[in-house]
Amino acid sequence: MIEKEELSSVIPHRGRMLLLSRIVGYNLQERSIEAEYHVTEDCIFYDSAMAGVPAWAGFEFIAQTISAFSGIRNREKSEPPRIGFVLAVSQMKIGVSCFKAGSILTIKTRETEDMHPVYAFDGEIFLDGQKLIEGKLMVMEVDK
Repeated sequence: MIEKEELSSVIPHRGRMLLLSRIVGYNLQERSIEAEYHVTEDCIFYDSAMAGVPAWAGFEFIAQTISAFSGIRNREKSEPPRIGFVLAVSQMKIGVSCFKAGSILTIKTRETEDMHPVYAFDGEIFLDGQKLIEGKLMVMEVDK
């Protein structure tokens, strides 16, 4: 488990743009990671009219979980975290309109293709065990 205070060692996001609360677990051989995010009014995507975060922002929760996986993999090789960019989001299925403040989301991703420096991942977001979002992200990692 990697708590919020330690996330800066594996992910470049800071301040209100950091959308992970902790890494629950990861498996480098299976190329998978599980993270959590506690939705608060401090989230950069928070919408007071919805009393939560619009679900379309879920792709960014998935992207940051991917970033954490990449950072952990780089740390294992004694390399620093790299900046990444989302190249494509596809096959998104969104089952809610927003994530209410106070919710604790579970985000799971699994790498499906490694075309260094481009990678493909499947991502899912759960609330209380119920899948709310799923989709595919194509990302690219770059050196600073």
